[in-house]
Amino acid sequence: MQALKKIFFNTIIALALLLPMGAAAQNLASSVNTYSPYSMYGMGELAVKGNTIQRALGGVGVAMWSNTMANAMNPAAFGITPQQAFLFNFGIEGGHFRNEQTKYGQTNRSIETAYNTVNIHDIAFQMPLAKGLGLGFSLTPYSHVGYNMYNDDTSSDIVGTVGNVRYNYMGDGDVTEVKAGIGWMPFSGFTVGVAAIYYWGNIERSYSASPQVITGSGEFSTTTGVDTYDVSRFKAQVGMMWNLIYKDTRIWTIGATYDLGGALKPGLMKYVYVDNLLASVVREENDKALPLRLPHQLTVGTFYQTMKFRLGVDYVYQNWGSENSDYLESGGHGVHVAYTDTHTIKAGLEFVPRSSDVGNYLNRIAYRIGARVGDYYQTFGGCRVAQYAVTAGLGLPIRLFGRSAINVGFEYGIRKPENSTIQVGNATAGMVKQQYYKFSIGFSLFGEDRWFVRYKYD
Repeated sequence: MQALKKIFFNTIIALALLLPMGAAAQNLASSVNTYSPYSMYGMGELAVKGNTIQRALGGVGVAMWSNTMANAMNPAAFGITPQQAFLFNFGIEGGHFRNEQTKYGQTNRSIETAYNTVNIHDIAFQMPLAKGLGLGFSLTPYSHVGYNMYNDDTSSDIVGTVGNVRYNYMGDGDVTEVKAGIGWMPFSGFTVGVAAIYYWGNIERSYSASPQVITGSGEFSTTTGVDTYDVSRFKAQVGMMWNLIYKDTRIWTIGATYDLGGALKPGLMKYVYVDNLLASVVREENDKALPLRLPHQLTVGTFYQTMKFRLGVDYVYQNWGSENSDYLESGGHGVHVAYTDTHTIKAGLEFVPRSSDVGNYLNRIAYRIGARVGDYYQTFGGCRVAQYAVTAGLGLPIRLFGRSAINVGFEYGIRKPENSTIQVGNATAGMVKQQYYKFSIGFSLFGEDRWFVRYKYD
């Protein structure tokens, strides 16, 4: 038993060391995390919060009262950690993205692209510090950037001078959220918590035009610009949970969190080079010119659970628009990107037929479904983008009467612009409709009481 305990904790330490290394590797090729033209601006595509269990329930979790699962969505949950236990979650997620767009020009045509992704999604643990006092730690993705697009300029002036010119736009990168906090239960059924959150990562966006005339030479080359953002930012989160009903057969909890916003202030390096025989750098600049501000976020929710059912609803508000009302980004060919406040509703249901059924393993499995609806936090040429998702999953107990489990989850989502086209100058541009499928597997490990007992004999 002591050997098993040693292996378990060595595994935790190894994973905690490996995840930051994995996050750094993602910064070099983060298209393995997303493939979305909507990640071209700002922080990119925001990741869905929660472990595999919570994401299978539509992302619900701010009021999930559980002493058998690490819940990094609310620092107040850290105060529920049992005294002689250790809670650990680890998850991996893969996705398949499909983008569809109508190209308007001399001949209108529909184009589709697809991409597959896979990577580590989350790692979290909770441990007791004293009675009613617990510590929590988590590493989860905050946002992803991954896109590769091009546009051909076939205007008569350009064609007559240098021929067709292709503009290429590529980007990749990730921002990781590291959270450490303390939860306290001042009296039975009520907990409060506070957490420090650190965002770190790199985002690289490049744009190029080819061919380009080299002045005076009559030759052609590619001109490329690269913007690299180095993100490093602290902020804080506070949370609470309160049981309106707390009995052996049922629990009804309400919960809330509030995240402080603030200026992002990433380090920004810009450089432009000409891809000729010398690959000459013609401009290089260090700056902190991105005025983007992180939003204040309010999340409120309720969660009800019995021996067979668990169901919950969360509401999330982020004031991206209020914080960035004066900030407007412009992409290629004058696409104006503004920020907007978002409202998201999540709901989920779990059903376990009979958790103590000795003879039928299928009755001990947790069956989960969920849904999520909201808006994207940016508008494109004044066009809003709605987001919808449905989720499902299974919780597979590892042993009879045990609390550890292997969890699997599935999510199907759509990003649908409210308008099929936008005007960009005098041209009509088709908005991109995106569909994605995500598959996840996670491990929820519960340190049983006897792991913390010192045995006389091993």
